[in-house]
Order: sequence, then structure tokens, then C-alpha cells
Amino acid sequence: MTRPGRGALAPPRRSTAGGAGTATSSAPLPATGAALTAPYPRRTTACWVDFLEHVEAWLAPDAARVYAVLDNLSTHRAPDVLLWALAHPRWEFVFQPKYAAYLNLIEPWWKILRSLALKGRRFASWDAVCQAVEAATRYWNAHRHPFVWGKRKRRRPARPTGVARLPVAA
Repeated sequence: MTRPGRGALAPPRRSTAGGAGTATSSAPLPATGAALTAPYPRRTTACWVDFLEHVEAWLAPDAARVYAVLDNLSTHRAPDVLLWALAHPRWEFVFQPKYAAYLNLIEPWWKILRSLALKGRRFASWDAVCQAVEAATRYWNAHRHPFVWGKRKRRRPARPTGVARLPVAA
């Protein structure tokens, strides 16, 4: 993964999806729009390291640097994760500031994943959650588009400033 603005690939990150006791890891690539998801039953260090291995296998081997933008979950800073990072020198973990979720490109992806897989649905089992997330990821990858980092575009032109305009001299 590279930094935004230079053909960026976005970071893997963990977040809750599907209700209490469930976690899903995702690695979207903003430059291409492709996404990888893997549901895990808990937010453990072992699950996070396993997901990093999946991402490492999924990424192109010719990528020189991989920047993973992470939140401050304690699992992301565990000794096993740091050892994994030492064994994979092309990876660099970048931790976003606290209370700055808007800086992370994963947030738009979570909104999309929730709306495609989870919104308005109840799941009877963990397997049903996994199938819904997998189907949503397949759908997204079939219709993907690059993520854009920045201010949303207005749909209508901005109104002129001020209360009223001065008359134009003839």
C-alpha cells in the first residue's frame, strides 16, 4: 500500500460488524477499489496477525511499500503484531490520531459494507454473517471503483455570499 495521492492502497483495519461479539477485518485498496474481507469471531491478536497474513498473500508481491493506517486498538500494538511487522519489512504501520476517524479511508468502506451486507438484517448464526460479508465483498469487487479521499462534491452550485447583491451600475 502506498500513501494517498500516490496510487494509494488503503489500510487493513478491524471493526465491529454484525452485532455484539463479531468482528470483521477489511483491506480496501483505494487506488483500484478492490476489497478483501475476513470475518473473525473475536478481536484478538491472533486473528489480527492471521488477517495480516491474508492481506500479505493478497497484495501484489511487487509492491515495494505497504502502508497500513490503523486505529489505536490495543490489538494493533501487541508484541505479536510488532514481531510480524519485523518479519515483513515492506509493511509500515501508521497510527491515526485519536478521535480522527475521518482521516482513515476505511470508514467509507465500512459504510458500504454495512449497507451491502448487514443493514436491516438479522443473522441466526455466525455462518450467516460470514456468508453475507463474503457476498457483499464479491458484489463490491465486481462493481468497484477507486476511493477518493477528500471533501465531497456539491451537487448544486454554491449560493452567492451575502444577503443581497448590489445593483449593477448602468
